[in-house]
Amino acid sequence: MKEEILDKIGGETGSILQKAYVNIAHVFDNAEEIRIRAGLPLIVVSRGVHYMITQRGQTGDVNSAYKPNYHEISLIFTQLCRYSVYAYAEDIKNGFITLQGGHRVGISGRILPDGNMRDISSLNIRISRQIKDCARIFLPYIIRNPRDIYNTLIISPPCSGKTTIIRDLARLLSTGTTSPDFVGVNVGIVDERSEIAAVARGVPSNDVGLRTDVYDSCPKTKGIFMMLRALSPNIIITDEIGGPGDAGAVMAAMNAGVRIIATAHGYSLEDVESRPEIRELEGNNVFETYIILSSRNGPGTLERIVKRGR
Repeated sequence: MKEEILDKIGGETGSILQKAYVNIAHVFDNAEEIRIRAGLPLIVVSRGVHYMITQRGQTGDVNSAYKPNYHEISLIFTQLCRYSVYAYAEDIKNGFITLQGGHRVGISGRILPDGNMRDISSLNIRISRQIKDCARIFLPYIIRNPRDIYNTLIISPPCSGKTTIIRDLARLLSTGTTSPDFVGVNVGIVDERSEIAAVARGVPSNDVGLRTDVYDSCPKTKGIFMMLRALSPNIIITDEIGGPGDAGAVMAAMNAGVRIIATAHGYSLEDVESRPEIRELEGNNVFETYIILSSRNGPGTLERIVKRGR
């Protein structure tokens, strides 16, 4: 995290975070977000606790916390864009940029009529971590036999570990595993937000398996169809379905005999079933395993598993 995030943040905020990384290492060991808002306390979120950071790099309260100004946030944003904001224009229109390592930086500011953003007033750096074997407990519910899996939808609120889990599922199902037994097959990842594989210069920064191909920064619908035409995957993995056209692409994969593992934002199965695209997939009996997660006991807390036969 230090090299991929903290070393890229300049100004007083960067200096304070570097000191805090040493002074309160236990906070950064489990950090989930760094929130930088104009005129408001600098905050590091760790295990669901919001730590306000002082100018000395210690934890404090609202009065003692460091409060960056607008100009410093503008500088930090430019630095995170590697001094080429224009190169990130399409991502900025979607409200975020992705750093090397898969760390997503959410942005808020003034929205222009063309969808661009100016006067950046806050940054939310969501810290990505690879946790190997974190998905192993889900394999008995996903693996059908040593060469096949059930189509699976993983449901959770934001920041509840679903991207970390599908990253590890890609690694396990692509490389193969003996507990439970699975031979390892071709896996295709459609990584629209560059968070799953964290591709840098064409090479995944995260270990996503020996037989995995990645479409980086590619819209899900387009990427799924491209995978089917060009790369002969046995499994396609993608994040956060539910947008226009997603259902049709997932149906096309199913009709081609390709298995799907996807995620969706939500608090329950009933929550996601209210969305038209997922309701359409439900009506066609696409998903056979539903895994519902929360952050009740930390990211990745298993709340419920639902099995549905075709």
